[in-house]
Amino acid sequence: MTDTSNTRPVDSEAQAPRQSRLHRLMRYIPLIAPVLLWAVPCWVLLHSGQHWSTPVTLVGTALFALGLIGMPLAMVRGHGRRQQDRAAIVGDTLLGTSWVLFTWSVLLGVLLRLALAVAGVEGSQDRARIVTWAVLGVTAVLLAWGYAEARRVPRVRRLDVQLPRLGAGLDGIRVVLITDTHYGPLDRARWSTRVCATVNTLEADLVCHTGDIADGTAERRRAQAAPLGTVQATRARVYVTGNHEYYSEAQGWVDLMDELGWEPLRNRHLLLERGGDTLVVAGVDDVTAESSGLAGHRAHLAGALDGANPDHPVLLLAHQPKFVDRAAADGIDLQLSGHTHGGQIWPFHHLVRIDQPALAGLSHHGTRTLLYTSRGTGFWGPPFRVFAPSEITLLVLRSPRLPTSP
Repeated sequence: MTDTSNTRPVDSEAQAPRQSRLHRLMRYIPLIAPVLLWAVPCWVLLHSGQHWSTPVTLVGTALFALGLIGMPLAMVRGHGRRQQDRAAIVGDTLLGTSWVLFTWSVLLGVLLRLALAVAGVEGSQDRARIVTWAVLGVTAVLLAWGYAEARRVPRVRRLDVQLPRLGAGLDGIRVVLITDTHYGPLDRARWSTRVCATVNTLEADLVCHTGDIADGTAERRRAQAAPLGTVQATRARVYVTGNHEYYSEAQGWVDLMDELGWEPLRNRHLLLERGGDTLVVAGVDDVTAESSGLAGHRAHLAGALDGANPDHPVLLLAHQPKFVDRAAADGIDLQLSGHTHGGQIWPFHHLVRIDQPALAGLSHHGTRTLLYTSRGTGFWGPPFRVFAPSEITLLVLRSPRLPTSP
């Protein structure tokens, strides 16, 4: 957890009991969630007044029971000690499918039934069957669209970001952000090559990767990550660890990124100079690093800024948006983060906001600090993105102190 005691001590103390209750509840979610994800759609689609024939009811119920049993088993085999990629693909796909099916079973199961009743559609069986076909249709469309969204090369999101302390000599510096590539069970080597080719069209001065490169060790996902070595920048390519590196031998990823020509900013900084002005580019390990047990891995902002001139503006790379509390307390000018995926599959973003202060885009924190949160370049787990498109981000840094024309 991010220590926010220096910025919001009273709020932290008041929230402690609520957070404790929330954490206790979170322990039971892995047991409760699969049952809800499969049982609710089963009831809404098959047993809430449709009066299907016995064979249809039995086959449908059996399929939902198979999903309830098969999904957690596949997830354990795929993401547990065995790390079986085929099992992970099956489990992840079932997870995404069940989430979309659950969401629209709840929404249409209530709202559409109510609308049909208001519209005068007679017969509870007719209304129930309309709801069933509507849920199945919406789910099929969203899953097909969401799969295409997840597998495509992200669109480039461009925005100007004014930093009050940025010198005129650095106006127009082009910073490209990619993050949460999550190379994993689905081989995305070709996708990775196309992403890197897109980045190279942006003529970046600085390219940043804010972590969660992959799910799996560097040795296992090397082929998918290798195209990152082709990324071009006029000044530097920098990288910080995400929480998923700490599930998969983080030091191996640090070493591989160094080998590919990226500079790992592990609680350190470099200077970007142009036109007589300087920008401090700093990075910290993910906030989960210290609990990983790896020697020397922790999020240490003071170490990252050690030796930097406090009068120079600071661009900070930190994987999780919630690090912004520390960044704001230290007067960081701009923090770049990922981690949230923008929720990835709607409406999961409501759960993300419980843990993070921002979901996507540019936000203000404290008196000076800006935070840009990317929705991520890849996807985690379920190969779907629904109402949360991926992105490659081009941020053009602007100075308010441009010389005036005569």
